[in-house]
Amino acid sequence: MLGRHLRGIERYPLVLMLEPLFRCNLACAGCGKIDYPDVILNKRLSVAECLEAVEECGAPIVVLAGGEPLLHREIDAIVREILKRKKFVYLCTNALLLEKKLDQFDPHPDFAWTVHLDGDRAEHDRVVCQEGVFDRASEAIAVAKKRGFRVNINTTLFDTAEPERVARFFDWVTAMGVDGITVSPGYAYERAPDQDHFLNRRRTKELFRGVFSRGSGRWSFNQSSLFLDFLAGNQSYRCTPWGNPTRNVFGWQRPCYLLGEGYAKTFKELMDETDWDAYGTGNYEKCADCMVHSGYEATAVVDSVRHPLKALGVALRGIRVSGEMAAEIPLDRQRPAVYDTPRQVAEAIARSSRRDDGVERVSRPH
Repeated sequence: MLGRHLRGIERYPLVLMLEPLFRCNLACAGCGKIDYPDVILNKRLSVAECLEAVEECGAPIVVLAGGEPLLHREIDAIVREILKRKKFVYLCTNALLLEKKLDQFDPHPDFAWTVHLDGDRAEHDRVVCQEGVFDRASEAIAVAKKRGFRVNINTTLFDTAEPERVARFFDWVTAMGVDGITVSPGYAYERAPDQDHFLNRRRTKELFRGVFSRGSGRWSFNQSSLFLDFLAGNQSYRCTPWGNPTRNVFGWQRPCYLLGEGYAKTFKELMDETDWDAYGTGNYEKCADCMVHSGYEATAVVDSVRHPLKALGVALRGIRVSGEMAAEIPLDRQRPAVYDTPRQVAEAIARSSRRDDGVERVSRPH
């Protein structure tokens, strides 16, 4: 990062969001990834396609997401080959298959499981729309830790979150021995079944101030101090969508992990031909309430490189949880939302009938 900064390179990726499939064994109300016809859910990126994306993008960190990555028959080979290329790998999972699949993986200093836990037992099971998932995930975390794996949790907070309850949950996972916490406000996926419980920006800041005021110093976050400070309303940031480019079964997703507004065939095409100024809070209606880590963590990290003393100050003093908030981005000039997903899905289904689209086909879900 420092080298690219000194060379004046404006846009470069930090994390590759790699989705080798959309199929999942849960149907969470706030997820927009599984609401596709079977012809799409049955698609898989091959090992070769995943590695091509890793090498083409060049990001130092690869996040394997989905869908549920452990449903991919070759996910263990994908992880091993990416690690051989000296990348950090985070495999996101709901952990329902983790114990069953654990023998296919080996502990590695550059590999970590990232288990989705969106709160305590009652809250998490409500969010994933299935009872018993929290207990199964917790047991899988304990087993993975005992086997020597690094394990993080990924927590998404919705407008039903209560600061005191979230703080107790973070205390619990910390005592459990997880290696890091990734936390983010929920983003309003346009295809998600539940559209009523996503946070707006003001509510996000108030929520995180309430959470951090209850003991952020004793929790180990797998995120930069300036991003956490941004969540608490103390930084005025614009998003950096190219910092976390996404490759999935459709191609390279424009403009970011959260919005599917068209797809590029190559990473170079994504970077060179995407109208980046057309997106982001203040530019586009769909982005108005977004404060998600996949859009803003890269902004905070770049700010840390440019202003290391500022980042150090926040890390040492802690996150400010009272007083005036940083200025908000005005929305009066944002362009209206365009809803084009049905056409994109129809085109993807049409492509799936051809043998030259370069995507593995399966006759049934894995």
